[in-house]
Amino acid sequence: MSAPQDGWAGNQDPTRRYPSAAEPQRPSVDAGKLWAGGFGTAVVAALVALVGILLVRGVLGIHILSPSDAGAYGDATTTTYAFGAFAVAILATGVLHLLLLLMPRPMSFFIWIMLLVIAVGVLIPFTILAALESQIATAALNFVIGICIMSLLNSVASIATREPPPPGAGTVRG
Repeated sequence: MSAPQDGWAGNQDPTRRYPSAAEPQRPSVDAGKLWAGGFGTAVVAALVALVGILLVRGVLGIHILSPSDAGAYGDATTTTYAFGAFAVAILATGVLHLLLLLMPRPMSFFIWIMLLVIAVGVLIPFTILAALESQIATAALNFVIGICIMSLLNSVASIATREPPPPGAGTVRG
């Protein structure tokens, strides 16, 4: 059996693309760590929403997300709000995973995306008819939840990614 005529030798696969030394390799993403951290972030975000509502309604006496006669916890809207914070954190983890896999400088894009989402979350309460103190309290709570998600996922991303070894690393020179 003779060597293949297309320049490939040995057991190299001609259909596989081998990176050249000049091509920068992308960092690898540990999806298990990323999604475990994203789930943890989602739980924290939901709890921040719950604690924030209890603080605003129960301690400060500002009625947000439900009528004033609903008590310190509120009503089903409070639970929905906490689940919404959970869902936003899971969605942000998915966006972060895609960015880590596909984008140059993924954390720069992630932080910009999160800052703009936080801005939307802060502005939305002012577009609905409610007491100004309720609007401010809801905007502040949205801000805290957004910053919580952004900062935790930023930390998770740094732990879940590994930079590729520098070119020539691991080669033995004699």
